[in-house]
Amino acid sequence: MALLDDLIGGVVSAVAGDKAPALKDFLKTNGGIAGLAEKFQNGGAGEMFASWVGTDKNEPITSEQISKVLGNSQLQEIATKLGIDTTAATEFIATNLPVLIDKLTPDGKVEPNPAALPPTAQPPIA
Repeated sequence: MALLDDLIGGVVSAVAGDKAPALKDFLKTNGGIAGLAEKFQNGGAGEMFASWVGTDKNEPITSEQISKVLGNSQLQEIATKLGIDTTAATEFIATNLPVLIDKLTPDGKVEPNPAALPPTAQPPIA
């Protein structure tokens, strides 16, 4: 798991620079890519999220759509961690999340979160 965390951390750092720790925490808090995919699906933006995962062009997302999917509480939490206001945090997520998800899913698919699998369904350790 440490290798995977390091890989994700490297991608997040490349996308978010000095704001990487907050974005990595955001990703982890939401259950990784699979958890975010579910959250976006439930928030009516599943096709948009799927475009970020897929190998074709990423569909843009607006700040308003981010607000609808994530809700004010989570955006306020992110804003606090980033040291910026909620509007700027929402714009930051709208700009960077599609790029991050795209880079974390180069094969165009979401891998299940191993921590969310029952113990008998854990993938083998290579």
